[in-house]
Amino acid sequence: MDFTFKGTDDERVNRRAALLFAGLSIAWGIPYLLIKISVDEISPLALVLFRTALGALLLLPLAFARGAIWPVLRRWRVVVLYTAVEISVPWWLLSHAETRLSSSLSGLMIATVPLAGIGVGMLTRRRERLGLAGVAGLALGLLGVAFLVGVDVGGSDLFAVAELVVVVICYAFGAALMGHHLGDLPTIGVVAVSLSAAAVAYLPLSLVLPGSLPAAVPSAEVVVSVLLLAVVSTAGAFLLMFGLVAELGPVRATTFTYVNPAVAIVAGAVVLHEPITPATGVGFVLVLLGSVLVTSRPRSLAAQVVAPGVVAPDVVAVPGPTISGTTILGPSTEPVLQPLERAEARIPLQASCGSSAEAG
Repeated sequence: MDFTFKGTDDERVNRRAALLFAGLSIAWGIPYLLIKISVDEISPLALVLFRTALGALLLLPLAFARGAIWPVLRRWRVVVLYTAVEISVPWWLLSHAETRLSSSLSGLMIATVPLAGIGVGMLTRRRERLGLAGVAGLALGLLGVAFLVGVDVGGSDLFAVAELVVVVICYAFGAALMGHHLGDLPTIGVVAVSLSAAAVAYLPLSLVLPGSLPAAVPSAEVVVSVLLLAVVSTAGAFLLMFGLVAELGPVRATTFTYVNPAVAIVAGAVVLHEPITPATGVGFVLVLLGSVLVTSRPRSLAAQVVAPGVVAPDVVAVPGPTISGTTILGPSTEPVLQPLERAEARIPLQASCGSSAEAG
C-alpha cells in the first residue's frame, strides 16, 4: 500500500514522512498517560528529575557533536528564565495536577496554550492582529475550557485545574521567550541545555525534601512509564521531529500536534479506562477548533512579512499547540525564526512533550 498523502501545496509525502508523523503523534500524545501512571508511586518532583536527567543524558552528546551547546550558553540568562517557565515550574505542576485529574482532561487543558498565547502576545508586543477567525477561535477555545471544567471537573479538583492554568500560562510565556530571544538558536541545543539545567535544579531539592525520592524501587509499570516519558516522549520525539521537518518543512510538520489531544483521550480510555464523556467530546472539538483558528494566519497578517526570517514589529508571535511540555510556534509565527541550514535549527519549536515535553 502506498502510504502517502498530499499537503497544501500538492507535494506528495513519502512513506517515511507519514511514519514519522504517526510516530510523533503517539510520542507526544501519550506523556499525560505516562505521567498519570508514574505519579501513583513516585512524587511529581522525582518524576521531573528522572525525566529531565534522562532526557539530558540522551540529547547532550548529540547537541555537543553538532556544536549546538555553546551558542545557547552565550545567552544563559534567557535560557535560565526559559527553563524555569517551560520545564521546571510547569512540569512539576502538571505532574502534581495529574495526581487528581485524568490524563485525558490534562491533555485537553494543555492544548489551550495558543489561547493563553494571545494574552501573552498582547503583553510582550505592541498589538495583536487576530482577524475574525482568530477572535472566533479564542471564543470557541474558552468555551471548550469552560465546558470541560464545568461538567467534567468536580469542586474538589479545582485546585488541580488552577495548576494546569498556570502550566498553560508558563508555556505561553516560554513560547514568547523562544520566539523573541532564542528562535535563531539550534533547537536541540536549547532543549539539551534546558533539560540539563532543570535536572541540576531538581537534584538538590529531591535530596533535601523528605519523601521526594521513592523509598523503594517502583513497580515495573512505573519504571517503564518513566523510561518511555524520558526516552520516547522527550529525547526521542525531538529526533523524530528533526526528521519530519527535513521531509515536510517547519510549518507543515507541526500539523501533527492537532492529533495529540485525541491520542491523549484514547490512551487514557484504553489503558486507564478513563471515561470519555459527552462533555469530553464537546470540549475536545471546541478546544481543537479554537486552536486551529487562533494559529491560522490572517491574510492581513501574512502581508506583514517583509522578508524571510523577519516579521513587521506589530505582528505578535502566537504559540501553537502544545506537545506535552513543548510548545510549537504556530504557522502564523514561523517567519520569526531565522532561516537556518540544518533541519533541527529550523524547527519552530520552543522546548513542550510530554511532553507534554510536554510535552506535558
